[in-house]
Amino acid sequence: MTTKVYIVYYSMYGHVAKLAEEIQKGVNSVEGVEATLWQVPETLPEEVLLKMSAPPKPDVPIIDPAQLADADGFIFGFPTRYGMMAAQFKAFLDATGALWRTQALAGKPAGLFFSTGSQGGGQETTALTAITQLTHHGIIFVPVGYTFGAKMFELSEVKGGSAYGAGTFAGDGTRQPSQIELEQAYHQGFYIAGIAKKLKQ
Repeated sequence: MTTKVYIVYYSMYGHVAKLAEEIQKGVNSVEGVEATLWQVPETLPEEVLLKMSAPPKPDVPIIDPAQLADADGFIFGFPTRYGMMAAQFKAFLDATGALWRTQALAGKPAGLFFSTGSQGGGQETTALTAITQLTHHGIIFVPVGYTFGAKMFELSEVKGGSAYGAGTFAGDGTRQPSQIELEQAYHQGFYIAGIAKKLKQ
């Protein structure tokens, strides 16, 4: 049977969306595992997004909280707001009460990925504070650790990501995910797909 991994994310300026696409490729590279991209609902009015110069959202379906129960594993992505997940993603998780009451997501694996504006912007605190959401659902947090190998120690260029998950630095918004950041995202998808497949078996 196919193992279904849902990549669920929020992206305002496209950085998290780019990582999500690479993660999807990594998941789909594992035989018997299928990745689906989902966006969480936007909570800001269109006029506010226009003032923030946010580009149009990609053509990725919006997920309803109840649909999470259909997946065998998850990889959740979001930008950082003051060292924590963006409010849009928190609002989505706040709407999963029915799933929490029945513990419908308990025992399923999940990874995290993120985007911050700067090196001190929350590449690790965002993951650490997000883990509380997984804990109450009984979801198993799956960090990538140092399975990315030597590239985890690369110091010749600025790069996001950590042992907690893939990440990128957005800077003022003009910096796009680098090649090594995209490679870690692909690796994360591959790695978590393998774990989700083992757990389902």
